Amino acid sequence: MKHFFLFIALTISSISFAQIDDRITTIEFVEVLDNNKEEALFYFQNNWKVLRDKAVKRNYIHSYQLLETPTSDEAPFQIMLITTYQNKAQHELREDNFQELVKESGELKLLNNKKPGEFRRSLFSKNMVRHWN
Repeated sequence: MKHFFLFIALTISSISFAQIDDRITTIEFVEVLDNNKEEALFYFQNNWKVLRDKAVKRNYIHSYQLLETPTSDEAPFQIMLITTYQNKAQHELREDNFQELVKESGELKLLNNKKPGEFRRSLFSKNMVRHWN
């Protein structure tokens, strides 16, 4: 009987520690070009972030983060853009949902009339990042 209870306890604990969450995250790693940090942060705060605020309100995404980090030789990016979707279905609708929000938002808000290609470059991104409980 003692072994039975031990078996049940181990089974329950292994299930609770190894479950995959339904959320899916995308992470984009962005390099700021030619010391245009102000332009890049303005752009992301007044365009990227605004779209994500609307997306959260419409239940298009679960959450987001706009992070700044120091660069290094191994990691030459300064900004990480993180968008988390509640589940696979929400993730699969991302392009359609964001196209809708972009159309509603109108023109890009830019600092010093610099276009995005002048102040930022996406180095790489990770898609379908899974969450673990």
